Amino acid sequence: MLIDTYDRVATDLRVSLTDRCNLRCSYCMPEEGLKWLKKPELLTDDEIVRLIRVAVTTLGITQVRFTGGEPLLRPGLVGIVERVAALEPRPRMSLTTNGIGLKRTAEALKSAGLDRVNVSLDTLRPETFKILTRRDRHADVLAGLEAARAAGLVPVKVNAVLMPGLNEDEAPELLAWAVEHGYELRFIEQMPLDAQHGWKREGMITAEDILASLGTRFTLAPEGEEERGAAPAERWIVDGGPHRVGVIGSVTRPFCAACDRTRLTADGQVRTCLFANEETDLRGALRSGAGDEELARIWRLAMWGKKAGSGLDDPTFLQPSRPMSAIGG
Repeated sequence: MLIDTYDRVATDLRVSLTDRCNLRCSYCMPEEGLKWLKKPELLTDDEIVRLIRVAVTTLGITQVRFTGGEPLLRPGLVGIVERVAALEPRPRMSLTTNGIGLKRTAEALKSAGLDRVNVSLDTLRPETFKILTRRDRHADVLAGLEAARAAGLVPVKVNAVLMPGLNEDEAPELLAWAVEHGYELRFIEQMPLDAQHGWKREGMITAEDILASLGTRFTLAPEGEEERGAAPAERWIVDGGPHRVGVIGSVTRPFCAACDRTRLTADGQVRTCLFANEETDLRGALRSGAGDEELARIWRLAMWGKKAGSGLDDPTFLQPSRPMSAIGG
């Protein structure tokens, strides 16, 4: 198992397939984009599948989430999903995406074995979307969501980040829309993972702000802790059910004590936390001829050193040098 000194066991693997993205969300990267990883630095499809196989068959991983950057930009994505679906035991597989490419790929991904998707959509207003993402692709995201639902990639979850002065008033509108379309909405507090290092705690839209805004239109009842488990989102039953809404309060309501995640970057580095400043190199060992047991040993050692928490409440907190697009969501 991937166990740490606080007796947490990692069973959920987040795999970044690329650091590239076709949006330029203001809370993630600058308008001009970033310096992308060079192709030789990226894990190959075979290397990704091998490391996932080690994680699933040797280290107890039961869930795999493919992330980016934007994972739909990875040419071999469908093949990777198909090969991972063939593993024994078969892990549950999900994908976090901006949704732009889902209209053309949803059916192929479902056929390959993908179970469900999380789609990022911060606003229902096309003009606000253009300001937030610096791209005019709002209609494409909506079409991608519809395609995911039609393909059976359910439950379709929608992730939304509220930003002061842009979309902070949209929480009730977003939830009404999600309920109407049968999507499960999750609000995520803005985190200090932007490439510009411009994040400020002061003025950020907190979980309490979001719940207060939703409460002006909906009656919310908290779901029990048993139902939540190790999930990052606290969930509320909307107007008596059956619909639910989640809030991920990574900054103000951290859930580190129940964390069950381990992360693999697109260039083959193990990260124990989104906010970690340390990484452990698996790519180097893999390309030097390490066997599966050695790769597993390195991975176990990395996770054994996982810290108790993210450190966001520590006055000495330092934002990771890598932005979200390079770490994987």
